[in-house]
Amino acid sequence: MKSRRQRTRNVMVWGLFGMLVSVLLCHPPRTAQAAEPMKAYFAGGCFWCMEEVFEAVEGVLSVVSGYMGGTVANPTYAQVSSGKTGHAESVEVTYDPAKVSYQTLLDVFWHNVDPLTPNGQFCDHGTQYRSAIFFGTDEERRLAEESKTALERSKRFNQPIVTQIVKASTFYPAEEEHQDYYKKNPIRYKYYKLGCGRAQRLETLWGKP
Repeated sequence: MKSRRQRTRNVMVWGLFGMLVSVLLCHPPRTAQAAEPMKAYFAGGCFWCMEEVFEAVEGVLSVVSGYMGGTVANPTYAQVSSGKTGHAESVEVTYDPAKVSYQTLLDVFWHNVDPLTPNGQFCDHGTQYRSAIFFGTDEERRLAEESKTALERSKRFNQPIVTQIVKASTFYPAEEEHQDYYKKNPIRYKYYKLGCGRAQRLETLWGKP
């Protein structure tokens, strides 16, 4: 037969085990939480083309075509295209910061714009087609300015970089017909992109991808 001491010890052990189970049930171990999605805003001429570029980046969750940087609320495509609202065709990039960094998005941006041309990109002309980085935080502003400075110091170009780095304002999504245009209208999109000379100019600026 077990001694009283042994029985007491067993009771204590089981008691402690029960307390541990209760603690774990009430306070389960913390697991690594998924990173909160973040948003970044860029203007690089035709938003159809920029949407295609960013949607190909691993870690990007979605890209929306729209308008930013103007003075008219809820502008239409026709209004923005007139160049009178102050907006630029832009994209809202939602991304997972655990999979892709803001610095990487900046690098993708630079290599898909003509940073030497003011108020236009490729065959599209007017302020509505200007290139711009719209920062939302001081950290984004710092990183954007550092990326621009690094590009200037690289002496890659013998002309000044005119891409704007400005505070983000209200982003207005474009009409549904403009979302994923390159997927919905692949033939029209292909002819537009080819005729606009985008690929040729980018290769001249940055080399073959």
